[in-house]
Amino acid sequence: MKPIHNLLAVLCGLCFTATSMAADELIIFPNAGQTGEQQEADKFACYGWAKNQSGFDPMAPPTTTAPPPKKEAKKGGTGKGMLRGAAIGGIVGGSDGAKKGAGAGAVMGTARRNDQKRSETKSQQDWEQEQVAIYSANRNLYNRNYGACLEGKNYTVR
Repeated sequence: MKPIHNLLAVLCGLCFTATSMAADELIIFPNAGQTGEQQEADKFACYGWAKNQSGFDPMAPPTTTAPPPKKEAKKGGTGKGMLRGAAIGGIVGGSDGAKKGAGAGAVMGTARRNDQKRSETKSQQDWEQEQVAIYSANRNLYNRNYGACLEGKNYTVR
């Protein structure tokens, strides 16, 4: 269930990225006195051309290009570490060894689980950043194609 929440969070992040890019929309000025109807027709034609050239559709909802990283099976943990430490300590040093081993095992198990959580969080963040970067690059390629098409139809594009 949690991976679905993570995927939704990334998609929402991509939506915010798309929204912020929409705020940076291109400014289009007709150089040859094109009418409003002609401008809309040219924009529509260039939208289709840029979409075909770039493979990116700015009107489509953002999607991810790869699934999120999978969670590993839980490693370590306080309870598991305590049991392992007690078992090893009991074998080596009897009941006193079991007590010391349980304490050391609990610390080691907790540390191991925390390391795994940090690693999983880093993997998730790296994946999210990669997805946003891919979306941004695709959007930029689309905008360049769209602008080139409009400039070819005698518009100034900024």
